Amino acid sequence: MATVPAAQQALRILQHLSHQAAPVPASSIARDLRLPRSTTYHLLDTLVGAGFVTHLADQRRYGLGLAAYELGTGYSRQAPLQRLARLPLSALVDRTGHTGHLAVLHGPEVVYVLEERARGRAPLITDVGVRLPAHLTASGRAILAALPAAQVRALFADPEAFVQRHGAGPTSLSALRPVLAAGRRRGWADEDGTVTPGFASVGVAVLDHNDYPVASVALTFASVEVPEAARAALAEQVTRTARTIASRLGGHRG
Repeated sequence: MATVPAAQQALRILQHLSHQAAPVPASSIARDLRLPRSTTYHLLDTLVGAGFVTHLADQRRYGLGLAAYELGTGYSRQAPLQRLARLPLSALVDRTGHTGHLAVLHGPEVVYVLEERARGRAPLITDVGVRLPAHLTASGRAILAALPAAQVRALFADPEAFVQRHGAGPTSLSALRPVLAAGRRRGWADEDGTVTPGFASVGVAVLDHNDYPVASVALTFASVEVPEAARAALAEQVTRTARTIASRLGGHRG
């Protein structure tokens, strides 16, 4: 596939600026990206003219401009995560015969953003838009297990965050930690009866290019249908789907 060097360099500058905590001098951009200074200034002038970069003349620094913000909000409006995940999730449901869903973390809760109901299966609580306590769900536990420990502590700093549904599940951070550690060792999270009695789930995080969990994929099934010994094989199917979604997002494939 043919490439345009100037376009690649401009995109590298935008990506570099997106990773900075504050605007930076052109000289540091040139140094970090190993670009000639003259080329860097020409590219920055072009990006400033298009609104993607702003020039703070009094500080002699460059940062992202309003057009970059509009680009990001446009990405959000188009719901790319749901669009890119729908086909892999549907294929997972067809292969396994169990209902699948995609969830994202919002504070100490998960929000379900996509559900594919298996044929002949009854509706579940995990409909689109539903929020559930992250520490009770396989979807939430998969995401929490992939987060830094400090972030998990911050999410559950208030004991009231440990909401119960049916008197089951961790009620403190010290009780949650071994649950997350077990899922981390296996590579997948689970729950059995903590969300809905008689139903269990297995979930796997979808990781971006920085190995950060942007979402999770899970399957839910009647506990009696899938004995514990068979759930690892089901979790492998979920893992394959999570990796497929991650690769479609340009994220982690490993």
